[in-house]
Amino acid sequence: MSLVEKIDLQRIPRHIAIIMDGNGRWAKERNLDRSQGHRKGLDVVHEITNDAADLGVECLTLYAFSTENWNRPQAEVDALMALVVYGIERETPGMIENGVRLSVIGDTSRMPIEVQKRLQKCIEDTAGGKRITLNLALSYSARWEIINAAQQLAQKAADGIIKPQDINEETFAAHLTTAHLSDPDLLIRTGGELRISNFLLWQLSYAEFYFTNEYWPDFNKESLCRAIIEYQSRERRFGKTSEQVKTNDKA
Repeated sequence: MSLVEKIDLQRIPRHIAIIMDGNGRWAKERNLDRSQGHRKGLDVVHEITNDAADLGVECLTLYAFSTENWNRPQAEVDALMALVVYGIERETPGMIENGVRLSVIGDTSRMPIEVQKRLQKCIEDTAGGKRITLNLALSYSARWEIINAAQQLAQKAADGIIKPQDINEETFAAHLTTAHLSDPDLLIRTGGELRISNFLLWQLSYAEFYFTNEYWPDFNKESLCRAIIEYQSRERRFGKTSEQVKTNDKA
């Protein structure tokens, strides 16, 4: 039996978030420049997006560039920005054809103007995609996002638009960059690290975590299937007892 056949297609996670780690180490182990690891990682983004869509995943959020990544050597940052432009130009026609809708979260104002323009054009061109949403976290920081939401709500309270007591989980979530998306059901991190690195701190509150030693350039459809199979082996209780969950499942 193949790994795909072991998956319960009725319990596919609606939203999968992935921290794509290990591009640089993958390249270093092969005596390649780090940029070549990132380029190989781009190919995997293409493949995994289509694999996830084939399985019925509705949204795939990929941690592509963090605010901390701006502190990397300038040559690597420049190469990453160039890769974003290259990837958009290469992938947009196929995304339109395959029903992939692009979404972006993060402080993109820090990115080069040309990159911002290309991103916005791709978002507009793929807006009709219904098969899967590819949500890229670019220049993203969860702490930045939470502070930004708090500032918006504070300003509204100061302007008398809302009252402080009106602020609850729903209103707060509505001011996050992911307000248009459901929260992730499953977080995958490649590269062997066991942390979430300032990624979706609010949205991952009830997600299942899956860590793998595989570097992102080595991640493939079988890797994705193993993560989903592990996800499906777990009982998601959301604070309830096992008995309550089982009763609700039967209802």
